[in-house]
Amino acid sequence: MKIAILTNEYPPNVYGGAGVHVEYLTRELSALDDGAHDIEVLCFGEQDEAEDNLRVRGVTPDVELPYQDDRHAKFMDAMARDLIMAGSVADADIVHCHTWYSHLAGCLAKQLTGGKLVLTTHSLEPHRPWKREQLGTGYDASSWVERTAYENADGIVAVSGAMERDVQDLYDVDDAEARVIHNGIDIEQYRPRPDRSVLEDYGVDPDQPFVLFVGRITRQKGILHLVEAIHHFDDDVQVVLCAGAPDTEEIGAEMEARVEAARAETDNRIVWLAEMLPREDVITMYSHAAVFVCPSVYEPFGIINLEAMACETPVVASRVGGIPEIVVPEETGLLVDVDPTGGDDVEPADPAAFARRLADGVNQLLADPERREQMGQAARRRVEEHFSWRAIAEQTLDFYEVLVDGHSS
Repeated sequence: MKIAILTNEYPPNVYGGAGVHVEYLTRELSALDDGAHDIEVLCFGEQDEAEDNLRVRGVTPDVELPYQDDRHAKFMDAMARDLIMAGSVADADIVHCHTWYSHLAGCLAKQLTGGKLVLTTHSLEPHRPWKREQLGTGYDASSWVERTAYENADGIVAVSGAMERDVQDLYDVDDAEARVIHNGIDIEQYRPRPDRSVLEDYGVDPDQPFVLFVGRITRQKGILHLVEAIHHFDDDVQVVLCAGAPDTEEIGAEMEARVEAARAETDNRIVWLAEMLPREDVITMYSHAAVFVCPSVYEPFGIINLEAMACETPVVASRVGGIPEIVVPEETGLLVDVDPTGGDDVEPADPAAFARRLADGVNQLLADPERREQMGQAARRRVEEHFSWRAIAEQTLDFYEVLVDGHSS
């Protein structure tokens, strides 16, 4: 089978869960059936590498498309790269796109090659209205691209049952095959790897239990709510925020102000690491953390929870999107309602109450080391049993075969 993977993110340019997904999925797909399938990755960047049946090519436009609003620059750049991608797919049985950034390329490549168009639902634009801060009316354009792609897709991979329901509610996808295939994790790479010296290098006290956050500074990830929760943490709690890449200058400034306020108004030690840490160092942070917190207000899946759980760290997470399909409450961690009255995937009507609920969950686990240890061990077992990348690649290839041949292997 000839498989074209179209994506914004691919190593070394990975800043979110979609990039992690593509990296590991392509690696495992290329190994299936003794490398019988030709896999070409087209991505946003300058990559140019090939190994056996896996080829990776970055696309970079030679020209800059005009735009009338500075907030449209990112959208127009994506469209230019999409045109290059579409013209670069020589032949494909499957054209598999990840996030709206590559969707226009997928729609065109489907028409040009006759391949089956597959979309993986890492997120959906209508559930991210705060992106208007970044894109202005470019958000309307990205939403149109996404809608058009879903209405032309042959197959849809939902990373969670919640995402499958969202796609069906938002778009006309009756003519597309759909399947839930969860995200996964490399269980050999993500495992407990303690190293006190790494913590000391980053200014983290290895002798004091700490609460950990890993993620981007964006409304979606709920980082500002977590910073507010620090005011309600028990005294003398260490908090480590591996948080960078703010969506806008405004949210970056708001983050700085809230962190400084938390430092001034509480006795809790806050270590804010604004740079992107190497993966091995993040794994060490997970391994030492007493509790990992995922305060997202929108989360199609939540791969960071898998990363923490694989390192035997219990999780306090929002009860939104795909997270309840990962975190088993009272077994591998605790789930917290974002808004008990407003349903799923919403900004809390009472942000202060959400912050207090996050703090209550954290305080419960910090006060009970034995419970944390039991949850951490159960978390690792759950990851091993349900979320390996090899199993996910096999399910994905089986789905491809259904779309191309009408039956699975």
